[in-house]
Amino acid sequence: MYKIGIDLGGTKTEAILLGKNLDVIKRKRIPTPQNNYQEIINSISSLVLDLSSSISDFSLGICTPGTISKQTGLIKNSNTQCLIGKSLKEDLESKLEKKISMENDANCFTMAEATMGAAMEFNLVFGVIMGTGVGGGIVIDKKLHLGRTNIAGEWGHHTLHQDGNSCYCGKMGCVETYICGPSLEKRWFEMTGRYQTLPEIICSIDTDVGQRWKDEFIENFGFGLANVIDIIDPDAIVLGGGLSNIDFLYTDGKESIYSKVFSDMVDTPILKNKLGDSAGVFGACLL
Repeated sequence: MYKIGIDLGGTKTEAILLGKNLDVIKRKRIPTPQNNYQEIINSISSLVLDLSSSISDFSLGICTPGTISKQTGLIKNSNTQCLIGKSLKEDLESKLEKKISMENDANCFTMAEATMGAAMEFNLVFGVIMGTGVGGGIVIDKKLHLGRTNIAGEWGHHTLHQDGNSCYCGKMGCVETYICGPSLEKRWFEMTGRYQTLPEIICSIDTDVGQRWKDEFIENFGFGLANVIDIIDPDAIVLGGGLSNIDFLYTDGKESIYSKVFSDMVDTPILKNKLGDSAGVFGACLL
């Protein structure tokens, strides 16, 4: 059976057709329609019809920002706000007249890296997305572990600092409000008075204020993932998202994690992803 995967991102939507041996037959990327739910439905449908034009038997998986509520079947917790409260899976199945498997981007990322990428040799894999938000997924023996209410792996909304930064989720002190890209840029502005992008900030960390910013970032990163290790003790952690390209996360960041884990021996590999920004679309195929 052929496999089609769709990765619905905030700015781009990618589609891929895999053969029986997971070989790439066809792929396509288009801009994601902004703030228009119906246009998103139409663009995904067009991509599926394009990739399936020469085949008849295929599975279809879709990687989405946000999660499907187990209670209502509607999208929740999505950075693409026009999706929130919408029956995306049901609406696409109706339009395409085909059953769809659908998971959030962190779960698809983890599935891809655990099956085809950096963590192939490990059984229990924790996948981390660090970009405009912070998310995570858990794969055990090449199968997604979703949890009772589909929120397994959501370390971005663990409380890192009680009575800390306000989060869009309505709580205070969430991990995401300290170590996602926008939060780190906001913290830099608070410390320096300068608006700079994260890549620009990384080039400025040799200064005194840059070192303080980095130390704070590393400390929060370390506590966040040490908590994950204490709870599920994964065989490996693989990092994805834009922040996964920051080299010191694999050196200073790893040391910070290890120093905070409740164990006399810590050797959990902290891996950089291998599939880059295509991990989501490969993961969608594997659903």
